[in-house]
Amino acid sequence: MSAQAYVLYCVENDTVLLSRNADKKLKMASTTKIMTALLTLEEAKKHDKMVTFSESMIAQGSSMYLKVGDTVHLSDLAIGMLMASGNDAANAAAITISGSVENFSKLMNERAKKLEMKNTSFVTPSGLDDDNHYSTAYDLALLMAHALRNEQFCEISKNKSMTVDFFTPQKKVTYQNHNKLLSLYEYCVSGKTGYTQSAGRCLVTASKKDGLTLIAVTLNAPSDWNDHIKLYDYGFGRFCAIDTDLSDERYFADVVGSDVDVVELYSNKGKNTVLDIDKKDSVTKTIYKPEFIYAPVKKGDRVALVEYSLDGKVIHKEYLYASADAKRIKEKDIFDYIKDLFRD
Repeated sequence: MSAQAYVLYCVENDTVLLSRNADKKLKMASTTKIMTALLTLEEAKKHDKMVTFSESMIAQGSSMYLKVGDTVHLSDLAIGMLMASGNDAANAAAITISGSVENFSKLMNERAKKLEMKNTSFVTPSGLDDDNHYSTAYDLALLMAHALRNEQFCEISKNKSMTVDFFTPQKKVTYQNHNKLLSLYEYCVSGKTGYTQSAGRCLVTASKKDGLTLIAVTLNAPSDWNDHIKLYDYGFGRFCAIDTDLSDERYFADVVGSDVDVVELYSNKGKNTVLDIDKKDSVTKTIYKPEFIYAPVKKGDRVALVEYSLDGKVIHKEYLYASADAKRIKEKDIFDYIKDLFRD
């Protein structure tokens, strides 16, 4: 490993699998834009306003080449950040959302605090060097895990290139993704590069294989592409995920004393269970479901249990719930039978 600091993080069980200097405060360059792009996409989801680039938004360094007067959607600035690592896009988004870079940095730090990024301080939306702008390999892994929950972030960052529509002047510009790991490693699904002379080469990526999602972070890594491949080869070679998602499977329960005979069951989608890869074939799955249930049944009632066991020990549980109400039918008493005789 060439990195001064690195982390291999498992999303499914929120665990660090391998690390060096995981909590060492270091400059993180444009990996900062994971946070900036995420906040931009969240704001754009509420209102994807048009942004006209101004002189106050001009930035040095890597760029999506915005010129004063150019107009694009706010969400397209996230594309410029995640593809071309545009410092101009980061500044434009920050000023549009918060009125100033300084105010936007407050939003960044507020989110970092919520994510328990305890050794991180954001000053710039782009990641340009500042003595008070730093993070750690572990904190960036937490940030990436959070970003992966945003569908639009994932959709953008998985692409090797994307095209942005400019409205003033009207044109289309295609940007190439700086994350070469999308081509170098078949399981890579997301990532963000970063570099300044002071920070060195920084890289945060995510890869997914057979239900197991891993995040690799390297800071000040001269051979970052190779470092990430080594980390993923280690992680996927040693660990695996047992698919415990039952949301696509159909289960039913017979109902007694109701106006319906059967109620379909559902499961909440949870995280997959992680274990050593050589134990995968030893896991057993057992379903505990009653032959029938008595009405009344309310939607959301817990009806059945699915257990996954390894070497006689339960390693994961999933519950099955009623997907609809099943009302109780009133049983007839002697007066009901007398009334029926008169009706006849």
